Amino acid sequence: FELADGATLFLDEVGDMSARMQAKVLRVLEEQRFEPVGSPTPMRVDVRVLAATNKRLEVEIERGHFRTDLLYRLNVIPFEIPPLRERLEDVPLLVEHFNQKFSRAYNKRPKRFEAEALETLQSYSWPGNVRELRNTVERVVIMHAGGRVAAPDLPLLGQEEPPAALNRFSSFRDASEAHQRDFIKRKLAEADGNVSRAAELMGMDRSHLYRRMRILGINVREERAGAG
Repeated sequence: FELADGATLFLDEVGDMSARMQAKVLRVLEEQRFEPVGSPTPMRVDVRVLAATNKRLEVEIERGHFRTDLLYRLNVIPFEIPPLRERLEDVPLLVEHFNQKFSRAYNKRPKRFEAEALETLQSYSWPGNVRELRNTVERVVIMHAGGRVAAPDLPLLGQEEPPAALNRFSSFRDASEAHQRDFIKRKLAEADGNVSRAAELMGMDRSHLYRRMRILGINVREERAGAG
């Protein structure tokens, strides 16, 4: 709230907030002040709040999981965005948005999704909504070595990992990094441990690949020994 003073604060997935956090947020909204950590002096804030959730908060209230008074505070000007399955015409635009975003993040050239690939993505119901599409595009950007993406290159929608494999990860970041680590090691093996060649196979700059390997804890010597 302190950083958002005089601006807009976006609260995502408010339906997942703990009871304690709900009480704190409600107090700030009602009193327009809060006590910073380590300071006994309340601080006034002027914040406009946007909140989002994929849950029906009325149902959460009935279950005792959400405060009625907080809902009234947040629900001043409500608007509902239909789930992705009800606006499949948005899929190509979202695919390109995430394609550009993750290509920049991983220092890779943007992929070109062919018409049949987009049709496949538009034929899926997306129970995980936009987040599922986002994760799918990120996996393609990371894992697919070619510049063009055809329908067979797409992950099995709705079957990204078997449950036993997912249990290995404690967070989305851990899962994402594990996929990157496996992918890089596989390409290094194909390149016989040659980092420059592996970078070419992945469409990456060699210096960026070295950085990612350091971050992911991939030892070049070990990979070369394994390849040999």
